[in-house]
Amino acid sequence: MRLSEKDRKLFYKLHLALLFYANQQTEAVEHVSTPGEFICSSIETKHRVRDALCENAHLIDSFVAENPLHFSAGELDTLRDWKHFIKGRFFLIRYLKKYAVFLEEGQPRAYGVVGLSDEIEDMLGPRLPIYLEIVLLPFRGQIVYDGLVTTYSVYLGPGMRRSLNDAYQEAKFRYGVITSLPFSPDKAELSDADRLKFYLKSESNRERYQEEIRNLVNEDPSLLILFHQEMGKTHARKLKNRLGEMGIKKAWFAVLEGMIIASGSTKDEVKRILQDILPAEKQELAYIFQLRGR
Repeated sequence: MRLSEKDRKLFYKLHLALLFYANQQTEAVEHVSTPGEFICSSIETKHRVRDALCENAHLIDSFVAENPLHFSAGELDTLRDWKHFIKGRFFLIRYLKKYAVFLEEGQPRAYGVVGLSDEIEDMLGPRLPIYLEIVLLPFRGQIVYDGLVTTYSVYLGPGMRRSLNDAYQEAKFRYGVITSLPFSPDKAELSDADRLKFYLKSESNRERYQEEIRNLVNEDPSLLILFHQEMGKTHARKLKNRLGEMGIKKAWFAVLEGMIIASGSTKDEVKRILQDILPAEKQELAYIFQLRGR
């Protein structure tokens, strides 16, 4: 969950050179006349210069064009990619084996971020979530941060934690965990059917996205079957427990709008009953499930 020593040295070499150049162009801080002075400057100074660079991203192209330190073509390509940086506030919500997961505030996007010199967990601690401001950068097929982090002390109660988890689940469903930049949401566009499945996945989702569910089904009546089938699965899970507690074994049932409307010893028998009791246009709405004996 951190860069190799070789990559780490390359990152710092390029990043410090770019920041020093940005300060020369913007004069964000005074009394820093050499790269060595900049390296030894305070964190606050580096933050000011970093922010100035983010506000003047065109300086990345200028640095590449001038190439004042005679970097190689490959090094310049790495620098050029930094135009796709993301500066913002995030919630650090997971430590996974390959990366730490940062959830972007206000966006259903989660990024897998690799540490620089240290593991991110070693730097920021094990207690999650953490609310912070950070700059994400593409680096040799991965996402790293620029080494400058501002953390905020905020209380995250149970409701907020649930909301963050819901947002994380939505981000994973829509785009997966993003592990390279730039990222284009257009290339990850979901179908209406996939979106409906996600909205119906859990009780919290159904409550949170009830308007979106209603709009999808109203705009595309063909999704009505999918809606009832997905809801049927949810009702079936609850009904199986109740039926099992009654001692019922090895039977088939059909459920519609939360109610059992047919049962039989075989699936075909249940289908025949549905044909007799339901209008033809509603027969596909019923969800058929099997209760196996314990």
